[in-house]
Amino acid sequence: MKNRRLNPAVPPIERSGSIPRRCRDFVAFGPTVQSAWKNRAPEEQPLAAERSPEPQIVEIERPVYGGAFLARIEGKATFVPLVLPGERARVRIVEEKRGYSTAELEEIVAFERQRAAPACGHFGACGGCQYQHAQYAAQLEIKEAILRETLGRAGVHAPKTMTVLAGEPWGYRNRIRVAFDAEGNVGYRGRRSHRIGAIAECPIAAPLLAQAALHAGEIARNLPVRARPSELSLFCNAAQTELLASANVASDWALRDDDFSRMLAQRVPETKGAELAATDPKGSASRRIAMWGAESLFYRAAGFDYRVDQGAFFQVNRWLLNDLVDRVAAGRSGGLAWDLFAGVGLFARRLASEFARVVAVESAPAAIEALKENLHGTAGTAVKSKVLDFLRAARRKERPDLIVVDPPRTGLGAEITARLGEISAQELVYVSCDPATLARDLRALLSAGYAIDDIALADLFPQTFHLESVVRLRR
Repeated sequence: MKNRRLNPAVPPIERSGSIPRRCRDFVAFGPTVQSAWKNRAPEEQPLAAERSPEPQIVEIERPVYGGAFLARIEGKATFVPLVLPGERARVRIVEEKRGYSTAELEEIVAFERQRAAPACGHFGACGGCQYQHAQYAAQLEIKEAILRETLGRAGVHAPKTMTVLAGEPWGYRNRIRVAFDAEGNVGYRGRRSHRIGAIAECPIAAPLLAQAALHAGEIARNLPVRARPSELSLFCNAAQTELLASANVASDWALRDDDFSRMLAQRVPETKGAELAATDPKGSASRRIAMWGAESLFYRAAGFDYRVDQGAFFQVNRWLLNDLVDRVAAGRSGGLAWDLFAGVGLFARRLASEFARVVAVESAPAAIEALKENLHGTAGTAVKSKVLDFLRAARRKERPDLIVVDPPRTGLGAEITARLGEISAQELVYVSCDPATLARDLRALLSAGYAIDDIALADLFPQTFHLESVVRLRR
């Protein structure tokens, strides 16, 4: 791994605990991790029929996308969480499939030096993080190895040198989504189940978000059951001076529409707006039933103030936004650029200062009005359209000099990649949040005549398996 960039402007976050130099037994890590599998709730315990007769000692080979690590038992692939490559571990099989097994860790027999003491007391039981047991440098190596291996399996050869963009690995999240258990406690879903585990901390979240979540739990516990929300989304700006909240509630909400919002704002003065959304009985859709305060906040990033509305997509890492925008847009100029899957215009706004014209395409209702405002008075134009519909209509129009794509985890897909190949822009920048769909799409784009100029791993999600990358392609 080379060319790692750490953001020097980000102050370090103090956290308790230290990384043990020598670990004679698993107790060295305290109850944080070992209780995750020894003290699981009944619904998280494997069924008796699924348990192997005896634990087995395995050698951990390599990481696998999704947070687990590969071992082999009698030649069969076995996926184990909470371990590291090079370690020897005693594991118990909890699920058998035809092609692989899933195991739970019982004991580390031989430790790797890159193991770390988790910073969060919920790590191991909580489903939010997968890599807190690894030193941060090791996490970056794990993610680069996964990205290279995933691309290689698709026949896509990554450059020998891969730039890694990395910042402070704690307190980075500007958005979290929490749930409420039957008692009103706030928490996250468990690692091996949908059970909600109550939390007292969340070191990867901006401190304001963690505090707001805990205050929301205090409010919920003092409300009648029918008056409690089921889930709560929280989003703050980088400076933690403004916060938006969105609560999912039952259709027969038992409070006045603004009661929960006002109670939250009293405890968290940074709250600028809160919405209540009722989920339909089938749980497949929701509709806003009330709004209190502002519907948007302004987020300072990459030299601009972006309007971000309730529910609109915005990149989650408040330490790396500037570096990410630079990676996508810096040094690029010309006559026409397209920003597809534009969101609120994170990249389009920067491109509009370098290109004669920028067309930003977005279909999400939650983002389009903010996109229009963020591009107002610039060389950028917001187009409300699905990307595929836009490309179908744009085939015979002027060819752009640059196309930026930032799709969801499902990636671009066959028809979009085919049409991008036909349009044949001189340069294409692909921002991906899923290595498997990235590999699939890159294979198609390479077949259409593009070549990989550069790949950067942008670690927007430290402590988790999620992996963001920026690929620059040229014809």
